[in-house]
Amino acid sequence: MTHALYRLSPGSGLFYLDLTAYETPLIIGALAVIAVIMILAVFLIADAFANRRTGTGETAAAPADRSAEEDPESSAEGEEGDHKDRFCMLTEIESRKDSFSKDSYDDQITLEEFCTRFRDYSAYSLGLYYSIDDIRRFIAGMAVSHIIILQGMSGTGKTSLAVAFGRFTDRQSSVIPVQPMWKERTDLIGYYNEFTKRFHEEPLLQLMYEANYSKDIYVTVLDEMNIARVEYYFAEFLSMLELPDPETRYLGVVTDKWETDPPQLKDGKIKVPENMWFIGTANNDDSTFAISDKVYDRAMIMNLDRKCERFSAPPTAAVHLSAERFKALTDAALKDYRISSRNLQRLKMLDTYMTDHFHVTFGNRIMKQITTYIPVYIACGGDELDALDDILAKKVFRKLETQNPIYLRTAAQGLADYLDSLFGEDRMASCLEFIRKLQRNA
Repeated sequence: MTHALYRLSPGSGLFYLDLTAYETPLIIGALAVIAVIMILAVFLIADAFANRRTGTGETAAAPADRSAEEDPESSAEGEEGDHKDRFCMLTEIESRKDSFSKDSYDDQITLEEFCTRFRDYSAYSLGLYYSIDDIRRFIAGMAVSHIIILQGMSGTGKTSLAVAFGRFTDRQSSVIPVQPMWKERTDLIGYYNEFTKRFHEEPLLQLMYEANYSKDIYVTVLDEMNIARVEYYFAEFLSMLELPDPETRYLGVVTDKWETDPPQLKDGKIKVPENMWFIGTANNDDSTFAISDKVYDRAMIMNLDRKCERFSAPPTAAVHLSAERFKALTDAALKDYRISSRNLQRLKMLDTYMTDHFHVTFGNRIMKQITTYIPVYIACGGDELDALDDILAKKVFRKLETQNPIYLRTAAQGLADYLDSLFGEDRMASCLEFIRKLQRNA
Protein backbone atom coordinates (compact mmCIF):
# COMPACT_ATOMS: atom_id res chain seq x y z
CA MET A 1 0.00 0.00 0.00
CA THR A 2 1.35 3.41 -0.89
CA HIS A 3 0.92 6.48 1.26
CA ALA A 4 1.52 10.18 0.71
CA LEU A 5 4.67 11.53 2.38
CA TYR A 6 3.25 15.06 2.83
CA ARG A 7 -0.30 16.03 3.64
CA LEU A 8 -2.10 19.30 3.74
CA SER A 9 -2.92 20.63 7.17
CA PRO A 10 -6.57 21.63 7.07
CA GLY A 11 -7.16 25.35 7.18
CA SER A 12 -3.46 26.27 7.35
CA GLY A 13 -2.29 25.91 3.80
CA LEU A 14 0.86 24.11 5.12
CA PHE A 15 2.23 20.69 4.42
CA TYR A 16 3.54 18.45 7.17
CA LEU A 17 5.40 15.14 7.32
CA ASP A 18 3.09 12.20 7.99
CA LEU A 19 5.35 9.67 9.73
CA THR A 20 2.41 7.40 10.45
CA ALA A 21 2.02 6.93 6.74
CA TYR A 22 4.96 4.51 6.66
CA GLU A 23 4.79 0.91 7.57
CA THR A 24 6.51 0.28 10.93
CA PRO A 25 8.74 -2.59 9.66
CA LEU A 26 10.08 -0.36 6.89
CA ILE A 27 11.06 2.34 9.35
CA ILE A 28 12.78 -0.12 11.69
CA GLY A 29 14.69 -1.70 8.82
CA ALA A 30 15.97 1.63 7.54
CA LEU A 31 17.17 2.68 10.97
CA ALA A 32 18.94 -0.64 11.45
CA VAL A 33 20.84 -0.27 8.17
CA ILE A 34 21.92 3.27 9.11
CA ALA A 35 23.13 2.10 12.53
CA VAL A 36 25.20 -0.74 11.01
CA ILE A 37 26.81 1.66 8.55
CA MET A 38 27.71 4.09 11.31
CA ILE A 39 29.23 1.35 13.51
CA LEU A 40 31.34 0.06 10.61
CA ALA A 41 32.54 3.59 9.87
CA VAL A 42 33.61 4.11 13.49
CA PHE A 43 35.59 0.85 13.51
CA LEU A 44 37.29 1.68 10.20
CA ILE A 45 38.32 5.15 11.40
CA ALA A 46 39.61 3.82 14.73
CA ASP A 47 41.59 1.10 12.97
CA ALA A 48 43.14 3.59 10.54
CA PHE A 49 44.13 5.93 13.39
CA ALA A 50 45.71 3.07 15.33
CA ASN A 51 47.69 2.01 12.27
CA ARG A 52 48.90 5.55 11.78
CA ARG A 53 50.15 5.81 15.38
CA THR A 54 51.89 2.44 15.45
CA GLY A 55 53.08 2.45 11.87
CA THR A 56 51.78 -1.10 11.25
CA GLY A 57 49.02 -0.33 8.73
CA GLU A 58 49.24 -1.28 5.07
CA THR A 59 49.28 2.33 3.92
CA ALA A 60 52.28 3.10 6.16
CA ALA A 61 54.38 0.30 4.77
CA ALA A 62 57.35 2.16 3.26
CA PRO A 63 60.83 0.68 2.66
CA ALA A 64 61.94 1.94 6.08
CA ASP A 65 59.03 0.13 7.74
CA ARG A 66 59.81 -3.12 5.97
CA SER A 67 63.41 -2.95 7.12
CA ALA A 68 62.15 -2.48 10.65
CA GLU A 69 60.28 -5.78 10.38
CA GLU A 70 63.51 -7.48 9.35
CA ASP A 71 65.63 -5.72 12.02
CA PRO A 72 64.35 -6.30 15.58
CA GLU A 73 66.57 -3.51 17.01
CA SER A 74 65.23 -0.98 14.53
CA SER A 75 61.70 -2.08 15.31
CA ALA A 76 62.37 -1.69 19.00
CA GLU A 77 62.75 2.06 18.52
CA GLY A 78 59.10 2.03 17.48
CA GLU A 79 57.10 4.91 18.77
CA GLU A 80 60.07 6.81 20.28
CA GLY A 81 61.62 7.07 16.83
CA ASP A 82 58.63 9.08 15.66
CA HIS A 83 59.23 11.85 18.19
CA LYS A 84 62.80 11.42 19.41
CA ASP A 85 63.59 15.15 19.01
CA ARG A 86 60.84 16.80 21.00
CA PHE A 87 63.02 19.93 21.36
CA CYS A 88 63.75 20.68 17.72
CA MET A 89 64.87 24.29 18.18
CA LEU A 90 67.01 23.56 21.24
CA THR A 91 68.69 20.72 19.37
CA GLU A 92 69.48 23.13 16.54
CA ILE A 93 70.89 25.67 19.02
CA GLU A 94 72.99 22.91 20.58
CA SER A 95 74.62 22.31 17.20
CA ARG A 96 75.82 25.96 17.18
CA LYS A 97 76.89 26.21 20.81
CA ASP A 98 80.45 27.27 20.02
CA SER A 99 79.33 30.39 18.16
CA PHE A 100 77.57 32.29 20.95
CA SER A 101 80.54 34.01 22.60
CA LYS A 102 82.82 36.59 21.05
CA ASP A 103 86.53 36.07 20.53
CA SER A 104 87.45 39.06 22.69
CA TYR A 105 85.90 41.41 25.25
CA ASP A 106 86.70 44.85 26.59
CA ASP A 107 88.36 44.18 29.92
CA GLN A 108 89.83 47.60 30.68
CA ILE A 109 86.72 49.78 30.83
CA THR A 110 85.49 51.15 34.17
CA LEU A 111 81.87 51.51 35.22
CA GLU A 112 82.04 55.30 34.92
CA GLU A 113 83.44 55.03 31.37
CA PHE A 114 80.82 52.41 30.56
CA CYS A 115 77.97 54.75 31.60
CA THR A 116 79.38 57.73 29.71
CA ARG A 117 79.95 55.73 26.53
CA PHE A 118 76.50 54.14 26.73
CA ARG A 119 74.88 57.57 26.94
CA ASP A 120 76.95 58.92 24.04
CA TYR A 121 76.35 55.80 21.93
CA SER A 122 72.58 56.04 22.44
CA ALA A 123 72.56 59.69 21.42
CA TYR A 124 74.97 59.54 18.48
CA SER A 125 74.07 56.17 16.94
CA LEU A 126 70.40 55.78 17.89
CA GLY A 127 69.13 59.31 18.45
CA LEU A 128 68.04 58.41 21.99
CA TYR A 129 68.78 60.94 24.72
CA TYR A 130 69.02 60.05 28.41
CA SER A 131 70.39 61.92 31.39
CA ILE A 132 73.59 60.57 32.89
CA ASP A 133 71.71 60.05 36.17
CA ASP A 134 69.21 57.74 34.44
CA ILE A 135 72.05 55.78 32.86
CA ARG A 136 73.73 55.38 36.26
CA ARG A 137 70.45 54.24 37.83
CA PHE A 138 69.97 51.67 35.10
CA ILE A 139 73.49 50.21 35.39
CA ALA A 140 73.47 50.23 39.20
CA GLY A 141 70.05 48.57 39.15
CA MET A 142 71.47 45.74 37.06
CA ALA A 143 74.03 45.13 39.80
CA VAL A 144 71.26 44.76 42.40
CA SER A 145 68.76 42.56 40.58
CA HIS A 146 68.29 40.63 37.35
CA ILE A 147 64.77 42.06 37.19
CA ILE A 148 64.35 45.75 36.36
CA ILE A 149 61.01 47.53 35.95
CA LEU A 150 60.98 50.68 33.83
CA GLN A 151 57.96 52.87 34.60
CA GLY A 152 56.82 56.14 33.15
CA MET A 153 54.67 57.90 30.63
CA SER A 154 54.40 56.59 27.11
CA GLY A 155 57.11 57.98 24.85
CA THR A 156 59.79 58.51 27.50
CA GLY A 157 61.96 55.73 26.06
CA LYS A 158 61.39 52.74 28.36
CA THR A 159 61.65 50.00 25.76
CA SER A 160 64.19 51.99 23.76
CA LEU A 161 66.57 52.14 26.74
CA ALA A 162 66.63 48.34 27.06
CA VAL A 163 67.02 47.89 23.31
CA ALA A 164 69.80 50.49 23.19
CA PHE A 165 71.70 48.65 25.91
CA GLY A 166 71.63 45.48 23.82
CA ARG A 167 72.93 47.36 20.79
CA PHE A 168 75.65 49.00 22.88
CA THR A 169 76.90 45.68 24.30
CA ASP A 170 76.75 44.08 20.84
CA ARG A 171 74.08 41.55 21.79
CA GLN A 172 70.63 42.46 20.52
CA SER A 173 67.98 42.67 23.22
CA SER A 174 64.98 40.40 22.71
CA VAL A 175 61.57 42.04 23.05
CA ILE A 176 58.71 39.76 24.15
CA PRO A 177 55.26 41.42 24.05
CA VAL A 178 53.31 40.23 27.08
CA GLN A 179 49.77 39.04 26.28
CA PRO A 180 46.72 39.81 28.47
CA MET A 181 45.77 36.14 28.92
CA TRP A 182 49.13 34.98 30.30
CA LYS A 183 48.83 33.14 33.62
CA GLU A 184 51.72 30.70 34.01
CA ARG A 185 55.31 30.01 33.01
CA THR A 186 54.27 27.94 29.96
CA ASP A 187 53.12 31.19 28.38
CA LEU A 188 56.74 32.33 28.53
CA ILE A 189 58.76 29.20 27.80
CA GLY A 190 56.34 26.90 25.96
CA TYR A 191 54.55 23.60 26.50
CA TYR A 192 54.60 19.94 25.49
CA ASN A 193 52.02 18.95 22.87
CA GLU A 194 50.74 15.43 23.58
CA PHE A 195 49.31 15.07 20.09
CA THR A 196 52.41 16.03 18.07
CA LYS A 197 54.87 14.67 20.69
CA ARG A 198 56.81 17.91 20.33
CA PHE A 199 57.58 20.73 22.73
CA HIS A 200 56.41 24.13 21.55
CA GLU A 201 59.55 26.17 22.29
CA GLU A 202 58.86 29.84 22.89
CA PRO A 203 61.63 32.37 22.09
CA LEU A 204 62.52 32.86 25.77
CA LEU A 205 63.33 29.17 26.23
CA GLN A 206 65.57 29.30 23.18
CA LEU A 207 67.33 32.42 24.49
CA MET A 208 67.89 30.81 27.88
CA TYR A 209 69.41 27.74 26.25
CA GLU A 210 71.68 29.89 24.10
CA ALA A 211 72.72 32.18 26.97
CA ASN A 212 73.94 29.21 29.00
CA TYR A 213 76.62 28.72 26.33
CA SER A 214 77.62 32.39 26.13
CA LYS A 215 79.59 34.97 28.11
CA ASP A 216 77.57 37.89 26.70
CA ILE A 217 75.03 39.96 28.59
CA TYR A 218 71.55 38.91 27.48
CA VAL A 219 68.63 41.31 27.87
CA THR A 220 65.04 40.10 27.60
CA VAL A 221 62.42 42.85 27.47
CA LEU A 222 58.95 41.98 28.80
CA ASP A 223 57.09 44.71 26.97
CA GLU A 224 54.00 46.00 28.83
CA MET A 225 54.65 43.42 31.51
CA ASN A 226 51.66 44.39 33.67
CA ILE A 227 49.05 43.94 30.95
CA ALA A 228 48.80 40.50 32.64
CA ARG A 229 49.46 39.65 36.29
CA VAL A 230 53.24 39.50 36.65
CA GLU A 231 53.09 37.45 39.86
CA TYR A 232 51.24 34.72 37.90
CA TYR A 233 53.20 34.13 34.69
CA PHE A 234 56.56 35.21 36.13
CA ALA A 235 56.21 33.65 39.61
CA GLU A 236 58.75 30.88 39.19
CA PHE A 237 61.34 33.22 37.72
CA LEU A 238 60.92 35.50 40.73
CA SER A 239 61.62 32.56 43.03
CA MET A 240 64.56 31.24 41.03
CA LEU A 241 66.31 34.59 40.77
CA GLU A 242 65.97 35.04 44.52
CA LEU A 243 68.21 32.04 45.22
CA PRO A 244 71.70 33.20 46.27
CA ASP A 245 73.56 30.43 44.43
CA PRO A 246 73.17 30.79 40.62
CA GLU A 247 74.04 27.11 40.18
CA THR A 248 70.79 26.09 41.90
CA ARG A 249 68.49 28.19 39.71
CA TYR A 250 66.83 25.49 37.61
CA LEU A 251 63.40 26.06 36.09
CA GLY A 252 61.07 23.17 35.29
CA VAL A 253 60.40 22.70 31.57
CA VAL A 254 59.01 19.13 31.34
CA THR A 255 58.12 16.60 34.01
CA ASP A 256 60.06 13.68 32.56
CA LYS A 257 63.42 12.94 30.99
CA TRP A 258 64.20 11.49 27.57
CA GLU A 259 67.59 10.28 26.53
CA THR A 260 67.28 12.35 23.35
CA ASP A 261 66.70 15.67 25.17
CA PRO A 262 69.43 18.30 24.58
CA PRO A 263 72.18 18.25 27.25
CA GLN A 264 71.36 21.63 28.81
CA LEU A 265 68.12 20.13 30.14
CA LYS A 266 68.89 18.41 33.44
CA ASP A 267 66.05 16.10 34.47
CA GLY A 268 63.62 18.22 32.51
CA LYS A 269 64.90 21.51 33.96
CA ILE A 270 66.93 24.35 32.47
CA LYS A 271 69.29 26.65 34.33
CA VAL A 272 68.18 30.27 34.52
CA PRO A 273 71.26 31.96 33.01
CA GLU A 274 73.27 34.20 35.30
CA ASN A 275 74.08 36.40 32.31
CA MET A 276 70.41 37.16 31.49
CA TRP A 277 68.51 40.21 32.74
CA PHE A 278 64.73 40.65 32.53
CA ILE A 279 63.63 44.23 31.90
CA GLY A 280 59.93 44.91 32.12
CA THR A 281 58.24 48.05 30.86
CA ALA A 282 55.13 49.08 32.77
CA ASN A 283 52.34 51.55 32.18
CA ASN A 284 50.00 52.53 34.98
CA ASP A 285 46.56 53.05 33.47
CA ASP A 286 43.13 51.44 33.42
CA SER A 287 44.22 48.76 30.93
CA THR A 288 46.89 47.27 33.21
CA PHE A 289 47.17 45.45 36.52
CA ALA A 290 48.84 46.91 39.58
CA ILE A 291 52.24 45.35 40.20
CA SER A 292 52.28 43.52 43.52
CA ASP A 293 54.72 44.05 46.39
CA LYS A 294 56.16 40.60 45.72
CA VAL A 295 57.38 41.80 42.34
CA TYR A 296 58.42 45.29 43.42
CA ASP A 297 60.43 43.97 46.37
CA ARG A 298 62.50 41.66 44.18
CA ALA A 299 62.98 44.01 41.24
CA MET A 300 64.79 47.28 40.82
CA ILE A 301 62.51 50.11 39.76
CA MET A 302 63.37 53.00 37.49
CA ASN A 303 61.03 55.88 36.72
CA LEU A 304 61.34 57.54 33.34
CA ASP A 305 59.00 60.48 33.76
CA ARG A 306 60.82 63.15 31.79
CA LYS A 307 62.38 63.36 28.38
CA CYS A 308 66.01 64.39 28.30
CA GLU A 309 67.04 67.41 26.25
CA ARG A 310 68.98 66.73 23.07
CA PHE A 311 72.74 67.12 23.29
CA SER A 312 75.75 66.73 21.03
CA ALA A 313 77.52 63.39 21.48
CA PRO A 314 80.80 62.25 19.94
CA PRO A 315 80.98 59.16 17.70
CA THR A 316 81.04 56.18 20.08
CA ALA A 317 81.56 52.49 19.32
CA ALA A 318 79.81 49.58 21.01
CA VAL A 319 81.47 47.91 23.99
CA HIS A 320 82.03 44.17 24.10
CA LEU A 321 81.49 43.69 27.83
CA SER A 322 81.05 40.16 29.15
CA ALA A 323 78.70 39.33 32.01
CA GLU A 324 81.68 38.06 34.01
CA ARG A 325 83.49 41.37 33.58
CA PHE A 326 80.38 43.32 34.57
CA LYS A 327 80.08 41.29 37.76
CA ALA A 328 83.77 41.79 38.49
CA LEU A 329 83.32 45.56 38.14
CA THR A 330 80.32 45.61 40.48
CA ASP A 331 82.09 43.37 43.02
CA ALA A 332 85.05 45.76 42.99
CA ALA A 333 82.69 48.70 43.56
CA LEU A 334 81.30 47.03 46.70
CA LYS A 335 84.81 46.91 48.12
CA ASP A 336 85.95 50.36 47.00
CA TYR A 337 82.84 52.44 47.75
CA ARG A 338 81.17 51.12 50.86
CA ILE A 339 78.25 53.15 52.16
CA SER A 340 79.51 55.60 54.78
CA SER A 341 78.98 54.91 58.47
CA ARG A 342 77.20 58.27 58.78
CA ASN A 343 74.57 57.29 56.23
CA LEU A 344 74.22 53.85 57.78
CA GLN A 345 73.40 55.57 61.07
CA ARG A 346 70.90 57.82 59.28
CA LEU A 347 69.24 54.76 57.75
CA LYS A 348 68.95 53.16 61.18
CA MET A 349 67.26 56.28 62.57
CA LEU A 350 64.94 56.54 59.56
CA ASP A 351 64.01 52.87 59.91
CA THR A 352 63.01 53.49 63.54
CA TYR A 353 60.92 56.52 62.56
CA MET A 354 59.15 54.65 59.74
CA THR A 355 58.42 51.70 62.01
CA ASP A 356 57.02 53.85 64.79
CA HIS A 357 54.86 56.11 62.63
CA PHE A 358 53.89 53.95 59.62
CA HIS A 359 54.67 50.34 60.57
CA VAL A 360 57.00 50.17 57.57
CA THR A 361 60.46 48.67 58.01
CA PHE A 362 63.39 48.26 55.67
CA GLY A 363 63.92 44.53 56.07
CA ASN A 364 66.98 42.48 55.14
CA ARG A 365 66.22 42.37 51.43
CA ILE A 366 65.88 46.14 51.10
CA MET A 367 69.01 46.78 53.19
CA LYS A 368 70.99 44.42 50.96
CA GLN A 369 69.71 46.22 47.88
CA ILE A 370 70.63 49.62 49.35
CA THR A 371 74.15 48.54 50.32
CA THR A 372 74.70 47.17 46.81
CA TYR A 373 73.08 49.95 44.83
CA ILE A 374 74.90 52.87 46.44
CA PRO A 375 78.53 51.67 45.90
CA VAL A 376 77.83 50.76 42.27
CA TYR A 377 76.11 54.09 41.65
CA ILE A 378 79.15 55.88 43.05
CA ALA A 379 81.46 53.78 40.86
CA CYS A 380 79.34 54.90 37.89
CA GLY A 381 80.28 58.50 38.75
CA GLY A 382 77.33 59.43 40.97
CA ASP A 383 76.94 60.89 44.46
CA GLU A 384 76.20 58.77 47.55
CA LEU A 385 73.28 60.85 48.82
CA ASP A 386 71.73 61.00 45.34
CA ALA A 387 71.82 57.20 45.20
CA LEU A 388 70.35 56.92 48.69
CA ASP A 389 67.60 59.41 47.84
CA ASP A 390 66.70 57.47 44.70
CA ILE A 391 66.52 54.00 46.22
CA LEU A 392 64.69 55.12 49.37
CA ALA A 393 61.98 56.75 47.26
CA LYS A 394 61.51 53.60 45.17
CA LYS A 395 61.96 50.93 47.81
CA VAL A 396 60.84 52.36 51.15
CA PHE A 397 58.53 55.31 50.65
CA ARG A 398 56.66 53.52 47.88
CA LYS A 399 55.21 51.30 50.62
CA LEU A 400 53.34 54.32 51.98
CA GLU A 401 50.89 54.02 49.07
CA THR A 402 48.98 51.39 51.07
CA GLN A 403 48.63 53.61 54.15
CA ASN A 404 45.34 55.05 55.38
CA PRO A 405 44.86 58.22 53.27
CA ILE A 406 43.49 60.27 56.17
CA TYR A 407 46.42 59.40 58.43
CA LEU A 408 48.90 59.90 55.59
CA ARG A 409 47.60 63.38 54.91
CA THR A 410 48.31 64.45 58.48
CA ALA A 411 51.56 62.52 58.98
CA ALA A 412 53.26 63.34 55.65
CA GLN A 413 54.52 66.77 56.67
CA GLY A 414 56.13 65.39 59.80
CA LEU A 415 57.97 62.80 57.69
CA ALA A 416 59.17 65.47 55.26
CA ASP A 417 60.45 67.60 58.14
CA TYR A 418 62.24 64.60 59.65
CA LEU A 419 64.01 63.88 56.33
CA ASP A 420 65.19 67.51 56.16
CA SER A 421 66.55 67.34 59.72
CA LEU A 422 68.27 64.01 59.08
CA PHE A 423 69.88 64.61 55.67
CA GLY A 424 69.72 68.38 55.15
CA GLU A 425 66.98 70.64 53.86
CA ASP A 426 65.65 69.54 50.45
CA ARG A 427 68.63 67.18 50.08
CA MET A 428 66.38 64.13 49.57
CA ALA A 429 64.50 65.65 46.63
CA SER A 430 63.07 62.41 45.18
CA CYS A 431 61.77 61.23 48.56
CA LEU A 432 60.18 64.60 49.32
CA GLU A 433 58.57 64.77 45.88
CA PHE A 434 57.09 61.32 46.39
CA ILE A 435 55.78 62.15 49.88
CA ARG A 436 54.14 65.37 48.66
CA LYS A 437 52.55 63.53 45.76
CA LEU A 438 51.05 61.00 48.19
CA GLN A 439 49.86 63.84 50.39
CA ARG A 440 48.11 65.53 47.45
CA ASN A 441 46.42 62.30 46.34
CA ALA A 442 45.38 61.21 49.83
